[in-house]
Amino acid sequence: MSDTLVKQNPSAPPGFFEAEAAGLRWLAEATDAGGARVARVIGVSPGRIELERVPSARPSAQAAREFGRALAVTHDAGAAAFGAPPDGWDGPGFIGKRPQPFAHEERWGAFYARDRVLPFLAVAEQAGSVTADEARVIRDACELVADGAFDDDEPPARLHGDLWNGNVLFSPDGVVLIDPAAHGGHRETDLAMLQLFGAPFLGEILAGYESAHPLRPGWRERVPVHQLHPLAVHAAGFGRGYGVELVDAARATLALGRH
Repeated sequence: MSDTLVKQNPSAPPGFFEAEAAGLRWLAEATDAGGARVARVIGVSPGRIELERVPSARPSAQAAREFGRALAVTHDAGAAAFGAPPDGWDGPGFIGKRPQPFAHEERWGAFYARDRVLPFLAVAEQAGSVTADEARVIRDACELVADGAFDDDEPPARLHGDLWNGNVLFSPDGVVLIDPAAHGGHRETDLAMLQLFGAPFLGEILAGYESAHPLRPGWRERVPVHQLHPLAVHAAGFGRGYGVELVDAARATLALGRH
């Protein structure tokens, strides 16, 4: 078996694989300081990327806890702003196959609502994943977020941006990350996505993270706020079930913001 993995698609949008490479390299800058390991980029060109092949291993509690600690270090490597692209990258952004904008905001809520939830909500509504009444609830939640109800004094974190368990690979040398949608954001967002889709030994991942950089009190209650983005993305492309979850998260966000 080859030591590398090639992904190619001649019809991929301009900058698609180059954006992936930029995100991987940006995340990898934190690895030497104890940050999470990421798949090494061997080469990239229009329509093609070559990566190191990551061998698989059985997940373990120790590897999960070590990954949690390392993820905190990666987040703490920081970003230029909320919504900022990987350093040196001035091309487009994507999550999965969908385009996703970058930004340069001082406030997290303004960026998150405008650039991470609302663009996908419009697609989800058009696709029938949410009703018009539900879309109004989600927009109300976005307005609350944009107005700063959940802003805090944390600086922009260096996010993976698409941290579901399919992008968290357990290898013989520990966890390796692949397929980022890397940008500057709030560190709770990566963790909320991981909780949305589950992961082996999730409790150990969170415990390891907290041992390296404790989360602010109330982070568990804020999980629905930070799940608005991945739920909106999935409602845009994967049907009504995610639309229902999205409006539930929006209602939880509104309830939390009113307290």
